[in-house]
Amino acid sequence: MKPFTTYLAHIAADGREQTICDHLAGAARLAQNFAQSFQADDQGELVGGMHDVGKYSQEFQKRIHGDSHRVDHATAGAFECYQRGQPFAAFAIAGHHGGLPDGGAQTDCADAATFYGRMKRAMQGKLPVYDTWKSEINPPQAHIPDFTRKGLAEGMFFTRMLYSCLVDADYLDTEAFMTGNTRSSDRCASIEQLWDRLCAYTASWFPPVREINRQRCAILERCIKEGENRSRGLFSLTVPTGGGKTIASLAFALSHARQHGLDRVIYVIPYTSIIEQTAAVFRQVLGSENVLEHHSNVLYDLEGEADTQNIHLAQATENWDMPVVVTTAVQFFESLYACRSSQCRKLHNIANSVVIFDEAQMMPVPYLRPCVHAIAQLVAHYRVSAVLCTATQPALQPIFQEFLPDHPITELCPQSTCEWEIFHRVTFAQAGGLEWSALANRLNGHKQVLCIVNTRKGAQELFTRLAGDGCFHLSTLMHPAHRRAQLTEIRNRLITGRTCRVVSTSLIEAGVDVDFPAVYREIAGLDSILQAAGRCNREGKRDAKDSVVTIFQSEERTPPLFSKSIGAGQEVMQKYEDLMSREAIHDYFCRLLDLTGTDAQDKQKILHRIQTEFFPFRSIARDFHLIDNQTNTIYIPVGDGEGLIARLLSGEHSRNLFRQLGQYGVSVYQQHFEALDEAGALEIVSDGTAILRDLSLYSEQTGLSLELDFGKGLFI
Repeated sequence: MKPFTTYLAHIAADGREQTICDHLAGAARLAQNFAQSFQADDQGELVGGMHDVGKYSQEFQKRIHGDSHRVDHATAGAFECYQRGQPFAAFAIAGHHGGLPDGGAQTDCADAATFYGRMKRAMQGKLPVYDTWKSEINPPQAHIPDFTRKGLAEGMFFTRMLYSCLVDADYLDTEAFMTGNTRSSDRCASIEQLWDRLCAYTASWFPPVREINRQRCAILERCIKEGENRSRGLFSLTVPTGGGKTIASLAFALSHARQHGLDRVIYVIPYTSIIEQTAAVFRQVLGSENVLEHHSNVLYDLEGEADTQNIHLAQATENWDMPVVVTTAVQFFESLYACRSSQCRKLHNIANSVVIFDEAQMMPVPYLRPCVHAIAQLVAHYRVSAVLCTATQPALQPIFQEFLPDHPITELCPQSTCEWEIFHRVTFAQAGGLEWSALANRLNGHKQVLCIVNTRKGAQELFTRLAGDGCFHLSTLMHPAHRRAQLTEIRNRLITGRTCRVVSTSLIEAGVDVDFPAVYREIAGLDSILQAAGRCNREGKRDAKDSVVTIFQSEERTPPLFSKSIGAGQEVMQKYEDLMSREAIHDYFCRLLDLTGTDAQDKQKILHRIQTEFFPFRSIARDFHLIDNQTNTIYIPVGDGEGLIARLLSGEHSRNLFRQLGQYGVSVYQQHFEALDEAGALEIVSDGTAILRDLSLYSEQTGLSLELDFGKGLFI
């Protein structure tokens, strides 16, 4: 076979050919534009223009023409950049197909999968010859940002952001060639147009006619003014429950983005139930074509006759190229510590944005310091304004001061903005210890009441003791579609004044829009108690003295998981008369962080490894998981889930199918999964997917039962 003289990067299905030179030029332009958002455009041009020089080998050209032998083409471009003193570009290029590698050590052998191992392989001449690139490509001289010299942590974060620019540019240029179409960038409204829509939406609020509306409007106007007047930085937005936090935070974000030329607004929210509510509000205000809702429970179906908007939204989940993105804390933070292109591709679009961390107190303590470190990096070096938004503001100033000493947290809504007492719509009462039966008797005496307990077992135990029609149970032992249907019925009953007694775990607390005249809360941390209080007299239509939040101790032993938060909460409740005051809340979080200790705020030692090891991308990605992964999902064949499971059993294993199945999945701990399996209640298919076959174990009232005939499972 004659040597190839035309060097190709891609061949389309219709026979069209794209040269390596053309692909590198296209990727370089895109990556340069992406990296410009954090002043690294020449670094973007470098990685885009050098990532595929390894394709200039005869071995790769044989592969692209049909040879089946695998060819490592990524190490070549990485090696060329490494030799030119460009370590960040070298890492990004090395990982652009298989994911960012661990750095390793200079003593690594040439067979090692680490970055050093691959560089040693290149030094020893073990790569296919690719020298022809030098006659076609002229790599730019790329400036290395000064801040990357501060330490390994800064360099590692920068590498991941640069990697994001590269993989998105590579995908987009390849996609444009293969399909013959370039993605349109003008489908969405501009920030200015979104601002106009928000102003039109809120125009009817003025002049406010009720006292509580006057306070909400004062908060809104303050947020707009702060957005216009404040420089980019780190902010808190402490708004009492019922103060219009969702629209006020959006007003700040759009006002601030207009003022500083920022590209988008990203909302990071702990629970999918809150995301669905928030995204629905934003779609109503801004138009559905401008809002991307990205989490495990949303699906943009591209099968069959997919419409243009669904295609647009599905594509946007890959790289967040939308003006408003609503996503989960899991999606956001795990992507910032990921090593794979599929997760990292969107990261460059976080730069030059306003990022709102809604219900900021929900950041998980075991990963608190790595999360704060990531926010600090974005604010310090990537033109991000970050807002910690909640009614119960966590005391994070000392941790931020450690990572971001030049950016104190600025409160957007100081107490002088509004009269907080107006939002004090409940009275707290202490009931002491209550057995389940005594508690149930109290609940049965209310026409409408919510009771929140600490464990799933407790929720099921208490629910069985409720009497009459209109009793509901909510917990994660119910699949998401089931919970959503229950919440819809609960809201309808509350609005129409019908009987509605609800027992729930804490999943109902943060942001779920329900309004009960009375709430009972099992003893918990002060933040949980105040969040529970936010479900009582939410609209302020009743007197505070008639809207009682009762705190009680159940007969169940307190799970160790809650002991520190309960201890800190009890100390603060004894000290402060007004539990909703900012002083009480601040004191609580200070005590809680003191009780947990610094080590417990980074249980996987993520930051220590980042600061002492050479770019451990892969091992960090493996260990950084906000949600305990020691669970197994069981799919429930009820409702639409039955048809979805039938498709699975027929052999379909598409990503779309599993995302739809997620609406019918229940996660259980390993010991409970094994007990159900041993009892013959499950069918395990070939890929390990579990299906509940004993449907007597799934109740329309309480969801999945973990109590089997041969014994009772312990569960929280």
